[in-house]
Amino acid sequence: MKIFALGGTGKICRESALDIVQFGDFKKLTIGDINLTAAKETAEWLNHPKVDYAYIDVNNKLESIALLSEYDLVIDGTTISLNAASTECIAHAGCHGINLNGFGEEYNFSEVFKSHGKIMVPGFGMTPGTTNMMAVYACDQMEKVNSVRVSHGAYRPIAFSGSITETTIYEYDPQLPGRTVFENGNFIQVPPFARPREIELPQPYGKSIQYIIPHSETFTLAKYLAPKEVDLIEVRGTWPKENMELIKTLYNYGFFNNTRISLNGHEFGIMEAIGEYLQKSDKGKTTELYGYSLHVEVEGIKNGQLVRHTLTHTHPASDGSISDWAGLRAYTRNVGIPMGIAAQLIAQGKYKGEGALFPEFVFDPEIFFNELAKRQILIHSKEEQIN
Repeated sequence: MKIFALGGTGKICRESALDIVQFGDFKKLTIGDINLTAAKETAEWLNHPKVDYAYIDVNNKLESIALLSEYDLVIDGTTISLNAASTECIAHAGCHGINLNGFGEEYNFSEVFKSHGKIMVPGFGMTPGTTNMMAVYACDQMEKVNSVRVSHGAYRPIAFSGSITETTIYEYDPQLPGRTVFENGNFIQVPPFARPREIELPQPYGKSIQYIIPHSETFTLAKYLAPKEVDLIEVRGTWPKENMELIKTLYNYGFFNNTRISLNGHEFGIMEAIGEYLQKSDKGKTTELYGYSLHVEVEGIKNGQLVRHTLTHTHPASDGSISDWAGLRAYTRNVGIPMGIAAQLIAQGKYKGEGALFPEFVFDPEIFFNELAKRQILIHSKEEQIN
Protein backbone atom coordinates (compact mmCIF):
# COMPACT_ATOMS: atom_id res chain seq x y z
CA MET A 1 0.00 0.00 0.00
CA LYS A 2 1.17 3.53 -0.82
CA ILE A 3 0.70 5.91 2.11
CA PHE A 4 0.85 9.72 2.19
CA ALA A 5 1.56 11.49 5.50
CA LEU A 6 -0.19 14.85 5.07
CA GLY A 7 1.28 17.46 7.39
CA GLY A 8 3.81 14.73 8.08
CA THR A 9 6.48 17.04 9.46
CA GLY A 10 4.49 17.77 12.61
CA LYS A 11 5.80 16.34 15.86
CA ILE A 12 2.79 14.04 16.20
CA CYS A 13 2.25 12.93 12.60
CA ARG A 14 5.94 12.07 12.20
CA GLU A 15 5.45 9.59 15.08
CA SER A 16 2.59 7.99 13.12
CA ALA A 17 4.89 7.73 10.11
CA LEU A 18 7.66 6.26 12.26
CA ASP A 19 5.27 3.62 13.58
CA ILE A 20 4.39 2.63 10.02
CA VAL A 21 8.09 2.40 9.17
CA GLN A 22 8.82 0.26 12.24
CA PHE A 23 5.78 -2.04 12.15
CA GLY A 24 4.07 -1.66 8.78
CA ASP A 25 4.20 -3.33 5.39
CA PHE A 26 4.07 -0.64 2.71
CA LYS A 27 5.24 0.03 -0.84
CA LYS A 28 5.86 3.73 -0.35
CA LEU A 29 5.48 6.35 2.38
CA THR A 30 5.61 10.02 1.39
CA ILE A 31 6.03 12.85 3.88
CA GLY A 32 3.94 15.70 2.48
CA ASP A 33 4.00 19.25 3.74
CA ILE A 34 3.80 22.87 2.63
CA ASN A 35 7.33 23.23 4.07
CA LEU A 36 9.42 21.17 1.64
CA THR A 37 12.63 21.59 3.66
CA ALA A 38 10.92 20.19 6.77
CA ALA A 39 9.46 17.34 4.70
CA LYS A 40 12.93 16.43 3.46
CA GLU A 41 14.34 16.56 7.01
CA THR A 42 11.54 14.31 8.31
CA ALA A 43 12.07 11.79 5.51
CA GLU A 44 15.78 11.71 6.34
CA TRP A 45 14.96 11.25 10.03
CA LEU A 46 12.81 8.21 9.16
CA ASN A 47 15.78 6.81 7.24
CA HIS A 48 14.00 4.16 5.14
CA PRO A 49 14.48 3.40 1.42
CA LYS A 50 10.72 3.41 0.78
CA VAL A 51 10.23 6.87 2.34
CA ASP A 52 10.33 10.05 0.26
CA TYR A 53 8.87 13.56 0.51
CA ALA A 54 6.74 16.00 -1.47
CA TYR A 55 5.33 19.51 -1.43
CA ILE A 56 1.56 19.84 -0.92
CA ASP A 57 -0.81 22.71 -0.15
CA VAL A 58 -4.36 21.45 0.45
CA ASN A 59 -5.73 24.91 -0.33
CA ASN A 60 -4.69 24.18 -3.92
CA LYS A 61 -7.28 21.46 -4.33
CA LEU A 62 -6.72 20.37 -7.91
CA GLU A 63 -2.98 19.87 -7.48
CA SER A 64 -3.47 18.14 -4.12
CA ILE A 65 -6.12 15.76 -5.46
CA ALA A 66 -3.91 14.87 -8.42
CA LEU A 67 -0.96 14.14 -6.13
CA LEU A 68 -2.95 12.14 -3.56
CA SER A 69 -4.67 10.07 -6.25
CA GLU A 70 -1.39 8.17 -6.64
CA TYR A 71 -1.79 6.81 -3.09
CA ASP A 72 -4.02 4.28 -1.32
CA LEU A 73 -4.22 5.86 2.14
CA VAL A 74 -3.62 9.28 3.71
CA ILE A 75 -2.78 9.87 7.36
CA ASP A 76 -3.76 13.48 8.00
CA GLY A 77 -1.81 15.38 10.64
CA THR A 78 -2.98 18.87 9.65
CA THR A 79 -4.58 21.33 12.06
CA ILE A 80 -8.29 21.51 12.93
CA SER A 81 -8.76 24.57 10.70
CA LEU A 82 -7.48 22.65 7.66
CA ASN A 83 -9.39 19.39 8.16
CA ALA A 84 -12.32 20.29 5.92
CA ALA A 85 -9.98 21.17 3.03
CA SER A 86 -7.68 18.20 3.62
CA THR A 87 -10.58 15.72 3.86
CA GLU A 88 -12.12 17.05 0.66
CA CYS A 89 -8.84 16.42 -1.15
CA ILE A 90 -8.47 12.93 0.31
CA ALA A 91 -12.05 12.02 -0.58
CA HIS A 92 -11.89 13.16 -4.21
CA ALA A 93 -8.47 11.54 -4.66
CA GLY A 94 -10.09 8.17 -3.94
CA CYS A 95 -7.94 7.32 -0.90
CA HIS A 96 -8.65 5.87 2.50
CA GLY A 97 -8.17 8.54 5.18
CA ILE A 98 -7.62 8.95 8.88
CA ASN A 99 -6.87 12.02 11.00
CA LEU A 100 -6.21 13.10 14.58
CA ASN A 101 -8.87 15.69 15.33
CA GLY A 102 -12.34 14.43 14.43
CA PHE A 103 -14.25 17.67 14.93
CA GLY A 104 -16.94 16.97 12.36
CA GLU A 105 -16.59 18.52 8.91
CA GLU A 106 -15.03 15.30 7.64
CA TYR A 107 -18.45 13.62 7.65
CA ASN A 108 -19.67 16.00 4.93
CA PHE A 109 -17.60 13.96 2.47
CA SER A 110 -18.86 10.53 3.52
CA GLU A 111 -20.70 9.87 0.26
CA VAL A 112 -17.60 10.67 -1.77
CA PHE A 113 -15.59 8.11 0.20
CA LYS A 114 -18.40 5.58 -0.27
CA SER A 115 -18.44 6.16 -4.02
CA HIS A 116 -14.77 5.08 -4.10
CA GLY A 117 -15.31 2.16 -1.72
CA LYS A 118 -13.02 3.84 0.83
CA ILE A 119 -13.19 4.65 4.52
CA MET A 120 -12.42 7.85 6.43
CA VAL A 121 -11.92 7.70 10.21
CA PRO A 122 -11.89 11.17 11.79
CA GLY A 123 -10.27 11.51 15.20
CA PHE A 124 -7.90 8.66 15.95
CA GLY A 125 -5.11 9.54 18.35
CA MET A 126 -5.25 9.15 22.11
CA THR A 127 -8.44 11.11 22.65
CA PRO A 128 -10.41 10.85 20.51
CA GLY A 129 -9.35 7.43 19.23
CA THR A 130 -7.94 5.21 21.96
CA THR A 131 -10.58 6.44 24.41
CA ASN A 132 -13.31 5.42 21.95
CA MET A 133 -11.86 1.91 21.82
CA MET A 134 -11.66 1.71 25.62
CA ALA A 135 -15.30 2.76 25.98
CA VAL A 136 -16.46 0.31 23.30
CA TYR A 137 -14.58 -2.54 25.00
CA ALA A 138 -16.44 -1.95 28.28
CA CYS A 139 -19.83 -1.06 26.81
CA ASP A 140 -19.98 -4.08 24.49
CA GLN A 141 -19.95 -6.35 27.55
CA MET A 142 -23.04 -4.71 29.05
CA GLU A 143 -26.74 -5.17 28.32
CA LYS A 144 -27.48 -1.59 29.41
CA VAL A 145 -25.07 1.34 29.74
CA ASN A 146 -25.95 3.97 32.31
CA SER A 147 -22.98 6.32 32.05
CA VAL A 148 -19.68 6.81 30.30
CA ARG A 149 -17.10 9.20 31.71
CA VAL A 150 -14.03 9.72 29.55
CA SER A 151 -11.09 11.57 31.11
CA HIS A 152 -7.53 12.28 30.11
CA GLY A 153 -4.42 14.12 31.18
CA ALA A 154 -2.32 15.54 28.33
CA TYR A 155 1.00 16.43 29.90
CA ARG A 156 2.71 18.61 27.34
CA PRO A 157 3.74 22.27 26.93
CA ILE A 158 0.91 24.66 26.27
CA ALA A 159 2.23 25.84 22.88
CA PHE A 160 4.97 23.58 21.53
CA SER A 161 3.51 23.87 18.01
CA GLY A 162 1.05 25.96 16.01
CA SER A 163 -1.56 23.19 15.89
CA ILE A 164 -1.40 22.65 19.67
CA THR A 165 -1.80 26.40 20.24
CA GLU A 166 -4.80 26.40 17.90
CA THR A 167 -6.32 23.48 19.82
CA THR A 168 -5.98 25.38 23.11
CA ILE A 169 -7.70 28.47 21.73
CA TYR A 170 -10.43 26.33 20.15
CA GLU A 171 -11.24 24.22 23.20
CA TYR A 172 -11.68 27.17 25.56
CA ASP A 173 -13.71 29.40 23.26
CA PRO A 174 -16.59 30.44 25.59
CA GLN A 175 -19.14 30.31 22.75
CA LEU A 176 -18.09 26.96 21.33
CA PRO A 177 -21.28 24.97 20.62
CA GLY A 178 -19.44 21.64 20.63
CA ARG A 179 -18.61 21.75 24.34
CA THR A 180 -21.46 19.53 25.45
CA VAL A 181 -22.47 16.64 27.65
CA PHE A 182 -25.02 14.02 26.61
CA GLU A 183 -27.65 13.69 29.33
CA ASN A 184 -31.05 11.99 29.25
CA GLY A 185 -31.19 11.97 25.47
CA ASN A 186 -30.05 15.57 24.94
CA PHE A 187 -26.80 17.34 24.12
CA ILE A 188 -26.37 20.15 26.67
CA GLN A 189 -23.92 22.96 25.97
CA VAL A 190 -21.72 23.90 28.92
CA PRO A 191 -19.13 26.66 29.47
CA PRO A 192 -15.39 26.15 30.00
CA PHE A 193 -14.50 24.69 33.41
CA ALA A 194 -17.92 23.08 33.82
CA ARG A 195 -18.64 20.06 36.03
CA PRO A 196 -15.33 19.71 37.91
CA ARG A 197 -14.56 16.15 38.93
CA GLU A 198 -11.51 14.67 40.66
CA ILE A 199 -9.93 11.95 38.54
CA GLU A 200 -7.14 9.65 39.71
CA LEU A 201 -4.80 8.82 36.85
CA PRO A 202 -2.04 6.17 37.07
CA GLN A 203 1.30 7.37 38.42
CA PRO A 204 3.25 9.53 37.87
CA TYR A 205 0.20 11.73 37.17
CA GLY A 206 -2.06 11.12 40.17
CA LYS A 207 -5.18 13.04 41.15
CA SER A 208 -6.36 16.24 39.49
CA ILE A 209 -9.56 18.19 38.96
CA GLN A 210 -10.78 17.82 35.38
CA TYR A 211 -13.43 19.76 33.46
CA ILE A 212 -15.72 19.14 30.50
CA ILE A 213 -13.94 19.60 27.16
CA PRO A 214 -15.26 19.73 23.56
CA HIS A 215 -14.22 16.33 22.23
CA SER A 216 -15.95 14.21 19.63
CA GLU A 217 -16.37 11.16 21.91
CA THR A 218 -19.50 12.77 23.37
CA PHE A 219 -21.19 12.63 19.97
CA THR A 220 -19.72 9.42 18.60
CA LEU A 221 -20.42 7.38 21.73
CA ALA A 222 -23.97 8.73 21.91
CA LYS A 223 -24.56 7.40 18.40
CA TYR A 224 -22.85 4.07 19.06
CA LEU A 225 -24.67 3.53 22.37
CA ALA A 226 -28.14 4.56 21.21
CA PRO A 227 -29.39 0.92 21.32
CA LYS A 228 -28.25 0.64 24.96
CA GLU A 229 -30.12 3.81 26.03
CA VAL A 230 -27.14 5.48 27.68
CA ASP A 231 -28.14 8.16 30.20
CA LEU A 232 -24.94 10.18 30.53
CA ILE A 233 -21.76 10.79 28.53
CA GLU A 234 -19.15 13.24 29.77
CA VAL A 235 -15.65 13.94 28.43
CA ARG A 236 -13.12 15.71 30.65
CA GLY A 237 -9.51 16.66 30.34
CA THR A 238 -6.61 18.42 31.96
CA TRP A 239 -3.17 19.72 31.07
CA PRO A 240 -0.24 20.39 33.43
CA LYS A 241 -1.21 22.39 36.51
CA GLU A 242 0.57 25.57 35.41
CA ASN A 243 -1.13 25.44 32.02
CA MET A 244 -4.56 25.07 33.61
CA GLU A 245 -3.86 27.99 35.96
CA LEU A 246 -2.92 30.20 33.01
CA ILE A 247 -5.93 29.16 30.95
CA LYS A 248 -8.33 29.75 33.84
CA THR A 249 -6.89 33.23 34.39
CA LEU A 250 -7.16 34.08 30.68
CA TYR A 251 -10.74 32.79 30.68
CA ASN A 252 -11.71 34.75 33.81
CA TYR A 253 -10.39 37.96 32.25
CA GLY A 254 -12.21 37.38 28.96
CA PHE A 255 -9.17 36.76 26.76
CA PHE A 256 -10.69 33.62 25.24
CA ASN A 257 -13.33 35.76 23.53
CA ASN A 258 -10.39 36.52 21.22
CA THR A 259 -11.49 40.14 20.86
CA ARG A 260 -10.04 41.93 17.83
CA ILE A 261 -7.75 44.77 18.87
CA SER A 262 -5.68 47.32 16.97
CA LEU A 263 -2.11 48.16 17.97
CA ASN A 264 0.26 50.40 16.02
CA GLY A 265 -1.84 50.03 12.90
CA HIS A 266 -2.09 46.23 13.11
CA GLU A 267 -5.31 44.36 13.90
CA PHE A 268 -5.36 40.89 15.46
CA GLY A 269 -7.23 38.66 17.90
CA ILE A 270 -5.84 38.95 21.42
CA MET A 271 -5.57 35.16 21.83
CA GLU A 272 -3.69 34.94 18.53
CA ALA A 273 -1.12 37.34 19.97
CA ILE A 274 -0.88 35.39 23.23
CA GLY A 275 -0.53 32.14 21.29
CA GLU A 276 2.26 33.64 19.16
CA TYR A 277 4.08 34.78 22.31
CA LEU A 278 3.75 31.38 24.01
CA GLN A 279 5.13 29.56 20.95
CA LYS A 280 8.26 31.73 21.15
CA SER A 281 8.77 31.59 24.92
CA ASP A 282 10.63 28.92 26.90
CA LYS A 283 7.68 28.67 29.29
CA GLY A 284 5.30 27.93 26.43
CA LYS A 285 7.53 25.16 25.05
CA THR A 286 8.48 23.27 28.22
CA THR A 287 6.80 21.56 31.15
CA GLU A 288 7.95 19.53 34.14
CA LEU A 289 6.14 16.26 33.37
CA TYR A 290 5.57 14.81 29.91
CA GLY A 291 3.22 12.09 28.75
CA TYR A 292 -0.41 11.07 28.42
CA SER A 293 -2.86 9.29 30.67
CA LEU A 294 -6.36 7.99 29.93
CA HIS A 295 -9.20 7.08 32.30
CA VAL A 296 -12.52 5.70 31.06
CA GLU A 297 -15.25 4.77 33.55
CA VAL A 298 -18.38 2.96 32.38
CA GLU A 299 -21.32 1.99 34.59
CA GLY A 300 -24.11 -0.31 33.47
CA ILE A 301 -25.79 -3.68 33.71
CA LYS A 302 -23.79 -6.84 32.99
CA ASN A 303 -25.35 -10.27 33.53
CA GLY A 304 -28.12 -8.59 35.47
CA GLN A 305 -25.71 -6.86 37.88
CA LEU A 306 -24.83 -3.19 38.20
CA VAL A 307 -21.09 -2.89 37.50
CA ARG A 308 -18.41 -0.25 37.06
CA HIS A 309 -15.73 -0.96 34.46
CA THR A 310 -12.67 1.31 34.65
CA LEU A 311 -9.93 1.34 32.03
CA THR A 312 -6.67 3.26 32.23
CA HIS A 313 -3.47 3.30 30.21
CA THR A 314 0.26 3.56 30.88
CA HIS A 315 3.37 4.04 28.76
CA PRO A 316 7.16 4.21 29.19
CA ALA A 317 8.49 7.03 31.37
CA SER A 318 9.64 10.33 29.92
CA ASP A 319 12.72 10.46 32.15
CA GLY A 320 15.15 9.37 29.42
CA SER A 321 15.52 5.78 30.62
CA ILE A 322 14.10 4.80 27.20
CA SER A 323 15.51 7.31 24.72
CA ASP A 324 12.63 7.15 22.22
CA TRP A 325 10.21 8.16 24.99
CA ALA A 326 12.26 10.97 26.52
CA GLY A 327 10.72 14.37 27.19
CA LEU A 328 8.12 15.64 24.74
CA ARG A 329 8.17 12.38 22.77
CA ALA A 330 6.36 10.68 25.67
CA TYR A 331 3.44 12.88 24.65
CA THR A 332 3.80 12.92 20.86
CA ARG A 333 4.32 9.14 20.60
CA ASN A 334 1.16 8.51 22.62
CA VAL A 335 -0.89 10.59 20.20
CA GLY A 336 0.84 9.60 16.97
CA ILE A 337 1.18 5.85 17.40
CA PRO A 338 -2.59 5.11 17.48
CA MET A 339 -3.06 6.81 14.09
CA GLY A 340 -0.15 4.77 12.73
CA ILE A 341 -1.72 1.55 14.04
CA ALA A 342 -5.14 2.44 12.63
CA ALA A 343 -3.59 3.11 9.22
CA GLN A 344 -1.98 -0.33 9.30
CA LEU A 345 -5.27 -1.99 10.31
CA ILE A 346 -6.93 -0.36 7.29
CA ALA A 347 -4.09 -1.53 5.06
CA GLN A 348 -4.56 -5.08 6.42
CA GLY A 349 -8.33 -4.98 5.86
CA LYS A 350 -8.99 -5.17 9.62
CA TYR A 351 -11.76 -2.58 9.60
CA LYS A 352 -15.49 -2.37 8.92
CA GLY A 353 -17.52 -0.10 6.66
CA GLU A 354 -17.19 2.54 3.97
CA GLY A 355 -17.57 6.31 4.02
CA ALA A 356 -16.69 8.63 6.93
CA LEU A 357 -17.41 6.64 10.09
CA PHE A 358 -17.03 7.13 13.82
CA PRO A 359 -14.07 5.12 15.23
CA GLU A 360 -16.43 3.03 17.38
CA PHE A 361 -17.93 1.42 14.26
CA VAL A 362 -14.64 0.67 12.49
CA PHE A 363 -12.08 -1.20 14.62
CA ASP A 364 -12.04 -4.15 17.04
CA PRO A 365 -10.78 -2.83 20.42
CA GLU A 366 -8.94 -6.02 21.37
CA ILE A 367 -6.99 -6.08 18.10
CA PHE A 368 -6.10 -2.43 18.63
CA PHE A 369 -5.06 -2.98 22.28
CA ASN A 370 -2.81 -5.86 21.25
CA GLU A 371 -1.08 -3.60 18.75
CA LEU A 372 -0.62 -0.89 21.39
CA ALA A 373 1.01 -3.42 23.71
CA LYS A 374 3.63 -4.20 21.05
CA ARG A 375 4.59 -0.51 21.34
CA GLN A 376 4.74 -0.59 25.19
CA ILE A 377 1.43 1.27 25.51
CA LEU A 378 -0.70 -0.79 27.90
CA ILE A 379 -4.45 -0.76 28.59
CA HIS A 380 -5.45 -1.77 32.13
CA SER A 381 -8.96 -2.97 32.97
CA LYS A 382 -10.79 -3.30 36.29
CA GLU A 383 -14.40 -4.31 36.84
CA GLU A 384 -16.34 -4.20 40.11
CA GLN A 385 -19.93 -4.71 41.20
CA ILE A 386 -21.80 -1.70 42.57
CA ASN A 387 -24.03 -2.43 45.54
